Amino acid sequence: MQSWLEPKYFAWLEQGFAVTLMLSACAGICATLFGFVLAVARTSRSRAVARGAALYVFVFRNSPLLVQLLFWYFGAAALLPSDWMTWLNTPHAATLGPVALRWPSFELFAGWIGLTCYTTAFIGEEFRAGMRGVSHAQEQAAAALGMGRYATLRHVVLPQALRIAMPPLAGQYMNVAKNSSLTMAIGVAELSYMSRQVDTETFRTFQAFGTATVFYVLTIAVIEVALVVWQRTGVRALQRGRA
Repeated sequence: MQSWLEPKYFAWLEQGFAVTLMLSACAGICATLFGFVLAVARTSRSRAVARGAALYVFVFRNSPLLVQLLFWYFGAAALLPSDWMTWLNTPHAATLGPVALRWPSFELFAGWIGLTCYTTAFIGEEFRAGMRGVSHAQEQAAAALGMGRYATLRHVVLPQALRIAMPPLAGQYMNVAKNSSLTMAIGVAELSYMSRQVDTETFRTFQAFGTATVFYVLTIAVIEVALVVWQRTGVRALQRGRA
């Protein structure tokens, strides 16, 4: 692929790919944590909590991601105090031995918030579907053994719900990687943004976007392989447990 583009421009694409991976990983991890909390809230016995969680899902699933990203970048910036915006737009760094930690740009920060909030709604629904796939009789059996609601959730419902929800969850992680390309609209220098920059500089549209496509496909392939490995490992563990 390097023969398609000069090393300088290929390095631009590698840099954009690194930003895509980092942004997707951070959004995916946070959305998984918040999505689980959202799923538990949707099954809460408190009507106020359950309705609040349902409202969150309704709003974020039924509005375009691009609009949400623009809101977090332009709308939130207008609502925040000017001192906060000055701090967010000022470069910050902390050195921990050989590791230098830098505060991300406001564009990247807004992109992360937007992707996380949007993906949380979908992952929360996947978790809830997995939890609903567990037989209610098992919860009753756990209650009969004296287990509380949260102990039942942790030891009985959640392990089975994860097995049920993992394939659609993997699909959501793939969507995070692909949806990260929309953050180029707010100036995040991810893979699609850098592809356009290379195209503008070199006029090699096929090479620039073709290389970016290969990067995206490789990312999705890695997620699919990880899912297959996880499923096979789970099946083997289940077979050993039965033995």
